[in-house]
Amino acid sequence: MKADAVFEGGGIRGIAFAGAISAMEEHGVEWVRLAGTSVGSVVAALLAAGYTSKEIRAMLETLDYEQLRGRTWVNRIPIIGNLYNLLFHLGIYKNNYLESWVHKRLLEKGIQTFADLPDERLKIIASDITNGQMLVFPDDLPRYNMTPKDLNISKAIMMSTSMPFFYRPVVWKTKNQKKSYIIDGGLLSNFPVWLFDVEDPEFPTFGFHFIKEEIRANATIPTPFHLFQNIFRTMMQAHDLRHFNENTSERTIKIDTGEITATDFELNREEMQFLYNSGYESARTFMEGWDFESHKWKRTKTNR
Repeated sequence: MKADAVFEGGGIRGIAFAGAISAMEEHGVEWVRLAGTSVGSVVAALLAAGYTSKEIRAMLETLDYEQLRGRTWVNRIPIIGNLYNLLFHLGIYKNNYLESWVHKRLLEKGIQTFADLPDERLKIIASDITNGQMLVFPDDLPRYNMTPKDLNISKAIMMSTSMPFFYRPVVWKTKNQKKSYIIDGGLLSNFPVWLFDVEDPEFPTFGFHFIKEEIRANATIPTPFHLFQNIFRTMMQAHDLRHFNENTSERTIKIDTGEITATDFELNREEMQFLYNSGYESARTFMEGWDFESHKWKRTKTNR
């Protein structure tokens, strides 16, 4: 069965997607177009490059997650170091390690820029806070006088995963010589399951979504950083929950990640296994009850 896929952002919890993809592969799903925000963009890009769920799981489990928190010597100065980075770099940590890691994985498949993939194969969501616009790469590149061959996929992923205040925004100088500050795509749409929608689809678009039945935020806000973090988390979750209607829910694999948050960088093997199993079981259960024709009928009836 052919299908499109859209992966939500969710930081470290992305390993759950590997489990979900494995279950989908067992049901004979063949991916046509893929899209993602934040860590969802990493998974989407690896799938678009031709990696299997087994390979993606192995890569994510051996990734040095501590290096994802791109500390410099400044971060080691108690309190002052992080405050300095926030004031002068607009983010506490650097996000270069992930860009380098993704770049190497894609090069192993002979892929570097969006031009190295078939048209419409991969879309990555980011947020241009200079111009106040959501970015869909590579579709929106002409706005910056650029083409798909001008942007490395790894750079787009670095932009999409740059969580505000936690990571420094990507300062992007484009061909029109203007600078734009680009951050996490989740700021404007963390779960763009609508991205591939057409009136009469030939095959389904499946969404992969971490369960958020209610807005989750820290009950205690001891510092300005925690305040900013809560603002961002609330905005990100509320935006997509508001558009999570019956048609969207029906085609979405909902994955429970327990108490593991997007910035839990020190997961042990048991926690990784829990995430993988949760993704696998969620997708397996979903596919047992999935009927595309029934979904199309309900969708058509709703849109009349």
